[in-house]
Amino acid sequence: MATQPKLKRFNDNVLDKYQIYNSIFTALPFDSISNTGVLLPLFHEVCENGFANKKNPTEIVEYFFKKYQDKPSESDQISLLFRFIQYIERQVVLFDAIEDAAFPIINNMSGVGTLRNIKEMAKSNEKRDALIKLLNDFKVRIVLTAHPTQFYPGTVLGIITDLTKAIETGDLLKIKKLLAQLGKTPFFKQQKPTPYDEAVNLIWYLENVFYHSFSKIYNYIQGNIGSDTSINNEVINIGFWPGGDRDGNPFVTTEITLKVAERLRHTVLTNYFRDLRKLKRRLTFDQVKEPITELERRVYEEITFPKNKKGKLKLEDFINQLLTIRETIITKHKSLFLDELDDLINKVKLFGFHFATLDIRQDSRVHHTVFTELVAHLQKEGSDIFPKNYNDLSTTEQVEFLSTVKGKINDSGYNNELIEKTIGSIYALKTIQKNNGELGCNRYIISNNQTALNVMQTFAMLNLCGFGSKLPVDVIPLFETVEDLKVAHTVMEELYQNKAYIKHLKNRKYKQTIMLGFSDGTKDGGYLMANWGIFKAKENLTQMSRKYGVKVIFFDGRGGPPARGGGKTHQFYASFGPTIENQEIQLTIQGQTISSNFGTLESSQYNLEQLLSAGISNELFSGSKNVLTNDQKSLMEDLAQISYKTYVDFKNHPKFLPYLEQMSTLKYYAKTNIGSRPSKRSQSDKLNFSDLRAIPFVGSWSQLKQNVPGFYGVGTALKKYEDNGELDKVKDLYNNSDFFKTLLENSMMSLSKSFFELTSYMANDPEFGDFWKIIYEEYKTTKRLILEVAGYSELMENSPEGKASIDIRENIVLPLLTIQQFALRKIQELKKQPNVDTKEIEVYEKIVTRSLFGNINASRNSA
Repeated sequence: MATQPKLKRFNDNVLDKYQIYNSIFTALPFDSISNTGVLLPLFHEVCENGFANKKNPTEIVEYFFKKYQDKPSESDQISLLFRFIQYIERQVVLFDAIEDAAFPIINNMSGVGTLRNIKEMAKSNEKRDALIKLLNDFKVRIVLTAHPTQFYPGTVLGIITDLTKAIETGDLLKIKKLLAQLGKTPFFKQQKPTPYDEAVNLIWYLENVFYHSFSKIYNYIQGNIGSDTSINNEVINIGFWPGGDRDGNPFVTTEITLKVAERLRHTVLTNYFRDLRKLKRRLTFDQVKEPITELERRVYEEITFPKNKKGKLKLEDFINQLLTIRETIITKHKSLFLDELDDLINKVKLFGFHFATLDIRQDSRVHHTVFTELVAHLQKEGSDIFPKNYNDLSTTEQVEFLSTVKGKINDSGYNNELIEKTIGSIYALKTIQKNNGELGCNRYIISNNQTALNVMQTFAMLNLCGFGSKLPVDVIPLFETVEDLKVAHTVMEELYQNKAYIKHLKNRKYKQTIMLGFSDGTKDGGYLMANWGIFKAKENLTQMSRKYGVKVIFFDGRGGPPARGGGKTHQFYASFGPTIENQEIQLTIQGQTISSNFGTLESSQYNLEQLLSAGISNELFSGSKNVLTNDQKSLMEDLAQISYKTYVDFKNHPKFLPYLEQMSTLKYYAKTNIGSRPSKRSQSDKLNFSDLRAIPFVGSWSQLKQNVPGFYGVGTALKKYEDNGELDKVKDLYNNSDFFKTLLENSMMSLSKSFFELTSYMANDPEFGDFWKIIYEEYKTTKRLILEVAGYSELMENSPEGKASIDIRENIVLPLLTIQQFALRKIQELKKQPNVDTKEIEVYEKIVTRSLFGNINASRNSA
């Protein structure tokens, strides 16, 4: 029987089921919200017809109340709008669960981009040995961050998981109960989470998803690809930012960092204990039963009495005992239940006693302040670590001095909170390595890195904290802005030429990890320039690193939506050619991307395999479309420069910040209680572009359904070539460069999620009308020309099931967006009245804040 097209599978297993289960959901009787399920479809129809007839959100809402309500009071109207919001939030959850349940049906788990497919390709191309050799070096690292682009509290995530399972089995009674539970479970968080809360929420994914999906992939690699040749490389590993990421988060303390590390250790040992108990039920034979029982007892003591230092179980000892048991099973018991034991051994190899590597991150500007104050403090105390004239030295002289600085600094006694926290984090790193192993915490990331001095200040602080002759920590500079990306390779050359630093890299097997920030790059320079700037930076950094015999590893700070470096991630990595080092793929995963791409065992396994496949196929099977010619690079450079100038001019428009501040939901992000970090970098009441975080910046455009960061400037760049009669050059680039094709296809996703009818009323606004028209014209130009370049008649034509998912999600939240815009307009009207009613404004502000939730959650497929 032939496999049905992907769109047909989507319609049968997602769309049809959503319509059935949504009808059940809307018919359920909830306290105080009877009739809401009946009225919502009517309101939805009014919204659709209203926008089709060029009505504004206020006219649409007022028409609905006039037609379907008998002269309701304002409080009744507000009450119903809040109930609509609650319903729509839950409809999004229902759709999430249905899509999760259908994931293995819609996506071919053995098809293109999976390990099974890679194995067959290697076999048919006679590259099996090359594949095994590559797997001994190649790695994929996903790093979970606490960046808040998802609003579901833990209770709701639990319901999604249970609902997904019930839908998979078609258990209608359980589905009805869970939908009823969903209707009564609050979505709104009354308090901001602490960094520890964020860590606990993400550890749920480690324990319930990654613990199983990682081992399933690793078992397949060892058993099916390297069946007769052992692969001595974990291939996939995982990083963790909550509790270690100090950049812009004053609430991350040394105590929290240590607490999170302890929770990670405790959780992975608990998982090992559960597996040992299952094994004990099977391994009941001579010379096996006793050692497995003894191991179970020792792990239990580690979990129950973690502070008892006597007889602490060592990782190496744990693995050796498991290997001894394995040998006994093979030699004396005909390999009975060997697969089950190997599964545990592989998990221990993957997760150790750390579960995930906790990264420490801090801003270079904070480091510089700390370092300056630290030097002053030490000099005042009479320390001879730094010479009296240190601050008078040139930057080059400071770098040279810091490379050989001697001495040791304490972890306390500075009477300065910033110094205490920074030095405390380094000492916490030492403690974690002692308790969880080096992989527990061995990376220090410097965000907003601009110079070699930024790196050497961190390098010196680490060395002064008493690690000994070999520093067991990778110092990772993060280059973010367009200008920083341009000079990244010269910064690294200065470091490679430093004798002490290159000696450090020798101890780290000549590997240097460099992080590149997509989110802030896009915010700073626009979509096309950010991605092209990173591509060029990677080429330059690869060339520079190879010159000094260093293997550079790129760590990409990618977000969920294309505007933050997301989009079809595996296609992006598969598009790199040999001019970019690609031995490891490292990227951040955050917010709804965690739940949408890695939230279930099937989606986690599939997307991890896609990333592995992208790197492997790029190395073994890449073609000419992965190598840009000089002419193609010149064309890319020109397109990026035009796009950059267009975006920068737009960003510098006098109405840019006022528009975001007054017409979008930007200021409401801080009120959502979704993340522990402040929503902007400074405490100033005045809004400055540099203070804006990428998440609320991109999110605000998304709420307006304008998605500016994902397309602005692209249309103008393409139009220049159209005007010159040279659009065929761009079409040729699209058809012959996987990199450029991936960029435009991800931009299409941003365009697909734009809906300018929602805000078309702004065209008549006396203050912002012209500014809105500028955005709309760029949208129309970009859409028209991207379609022409791709040869499509509609956006995302090559991914109909992806487009269908977006269309349904956008359709679900259409009433929500209408309510949000209605409330924003109401706030603007109320503020213009001579006697401002602050209480009434607060009510409508609550509507705006609550309406953020469902809309962002509905965008989960933007990853």
